[in-house]
This record gives sequence, C-alpha cells and structure tokens, in this order.
Amino acid sequence: MPQRHATAVTPAGPAPDDRSGSPEAPKQHENPKQRDAFFDNAKYLAIVLVAVAHAWEPLRPGSRAVTAAYILVYAFHMPAFIVISGYFSRGFDGSPEKIRRLITGVAVPYVVFETAYTLYTRWTDQVPERPISLLNPLYLTWFLAALFLWRLTTPLWRRVRWPLPLALALAVPATVSPAIGNDLALQRALQFLPYFVLGLCLKPEHFRLVRRREVRVLAVPLFVCALAVAYWAVPRRSGAWFFQRDGAGELGAPYWYGPVMTLVLFGCSLLLVVCFLAWVPGRRTWFTALGAGTLYGYLLHGFFAQGAKFWGWYDPEWIGGPLGEIVVSVVAAAIVTALCTPPVRRAFRCVTEPDLGWAFRTFTGNRR
Repeated sequence: MPQRHATAVTPAGPAPDDRSGSPEAPKQHENPKQRDAFFDNAKYLAIVLVAVAHAWEPLRPGSRAVTAAYILVYAFHMPAFIVISGYFSRGFDGSPEKIRRLITGVAVPYVVFETAYTLYTRWTDQVPERPISLLNPLYLTWFLAALFLWRLTTPLWRRVRWPLPLALALAVPATVSPAIGNDLALQRALQFLPYFVLGLCLKPEHFRLVRRREVRVLAVPLFVCALAVAYWAVPRRSGAWFFQRDGAGELGAPYWYGPVMTLVLFGCSLLLVVCFLAWVPGRRTWFTALGAGTLYGYLLHGFFAQGAKFWGWYDPEWIGGPLGEIVVSVVAAAIVTALCTPPVRRAFRCVTEPDLGWAFRTFTGNRR
C-alpha cells in the first residue's frame, strides 16, 4: 500500500544541462548522437532495478533471499540515479530558460502524477477518501519533488567552499528530528541531498576512474560480500534505513544513531554506486536508446506495481517460490523496458515533457 513520505564512449558526454541528469527524455530537436552512451546505459539499468525492487515488495515476507536482494538494491539504485542527476545539473544557473525547463520537466509531471497516483490508489487500495495533496508526495512522486528542490539550490552548492560536508551536515537533522515533516518530501530530500551535491562536484575524469578494469574486478567480490551481509542482516536489522525517509526515533533507535547512520549509509551506498557504475557498459548497446526514456519508465511502472497486487497477480502459490520470484523479476524488467520505448514516450510526452511555451514570456535580456 503506498504511503506518503518525504522510491568506448567517455563519460564526458554533452555539456552539463539542467535536464539530462534526471530520468528524462530529450526533446525532439536534440541530436541523440550527442548523448553519452555510458550515462544512458546507467539510467536504464538503474530504472530496471527500481521496477524490479518494487515488484519484489509483496514477496519479501516469505523470502529471506528476496528481502536481502531488495535491501542491497535499495542501498544503491536511487543514490546512483541521484548522483547522475546532480552531475547533469551542474549547468543550472537559475536563468529564465532553466527555470522554464525545470517547471515543464519536473514540476508539471509532479503535479500530474501526484494527482494520478492518488486517484488510482483510491481504487487499488480501496481508500476512496484519500486526499490529493501536492505538498505530501505519494509513492514514487517524492523523487520529482526532491529533484525540484535540489535543482533550485544548485547555484548555492556551486558557490560554497565545502559543499559535500555542508550537505552531510544538513542531512543529519533529517535523521534526528521528525519535526522536519514530509512537506514536498523534505525529510527524504535532505537525507538524499549529499548524493545530489556529490554529483555536482564530480568531473568526467572521476567517471573514467570508476570504469577502470581494476575497479570492475574489485566490484564483484564487494557486491557478493554486500549481498551476504544483507542476507545475514535480514532477521537481525531493519533495512528501512536505506529508504532514507524516517528519523532514528521512527525506526526505534536512539537519536544519536542519526548522525552515525548518515555517514555509514553514505559510505556504504557510495561504494555500491561505484561498483554498479564500474560494470555499466560505455559502448552503445540495444538498451542505450532506452536511457533517454527513463522518466517515463519511472513514473508509469508504478501503476503496474500497484495494480498487480489489486489484480491478484501475486495470489498463486508458486509465485512465492524461486520460479515465481524469477518470473516476477523478468516481467517487471520487461514492463519498465517497454515503458521507456519511443512509442510510449510519444504517447505520454504531453504530461511528462509538455510544451508550455505559451505560458511563459519570451526572455529578451542578456544571456550569459
């Protein structure tokens, strides 16, 4: 049940932009040859992990292995997305054109899908009185609300002397005081803020280092060890820390856990993000073009994830077994892949990337 909470090419790519780092598709006039295959591959693989993890949720109570894999994926899939979003937000300077693109590419989809998910889950969750609240993000729309806030603060992070330590310092209160609240997913936005700021600080050479052969080799045992630790921790520790949406008190821990876990989670997640990116192909593959449509996959797959439980797709007993877990994973990956394809993007572009030029004044001032 969804709850409101505050889910051979170098990496140099195109010039930093205020859109391409988020799971968004390019405008029709953009030349796809200018896109960086590495980042498109990374975004596609990350969105597949998002969809598969959501599909695993109903299977967790009956499977320790699924729960361990679920925790492992949650430890790095959204941090990876957010780091990439920050990297491609470096060019956001608050200019009228950038603000317009922020509104049409982030704010408008947030309003549309926040409303759509509220109405949809009134039916699937049998909660007809669920209110539409644009200040309290429902289900996966929290990411758009947080991205909007992060982008607006980008000029500040580009100018302060120690941006990452400051972002970590701001993340600590979100793990200590629930009084921050969940308006516009603020508590979650603050806890994930360091990953966005880290992306702002990264340069192309950092991604080249991540993709070195020795890093790829080390990534394999590190992932295996992380999965083993997650499997061990399932009956002993709560994986909710990796959701980064609650404070220490809400997770049954003393308040001083907040600052400690902020640093521990950031270190663990960052290490796994490096391992993930190390194995992302840098060349064009069959799924590279799908990386341009990950916003569509992200926003639309939730309707299937919520509907699957309502439609009884998890009811057959065999779904809870190993074969069923594999089938669920493959189906989720196939659905989100289909949702990233050009026909789906064309059909839903009016609500995910609307052309609202009529709503804005033409800016005629000096451009930088």
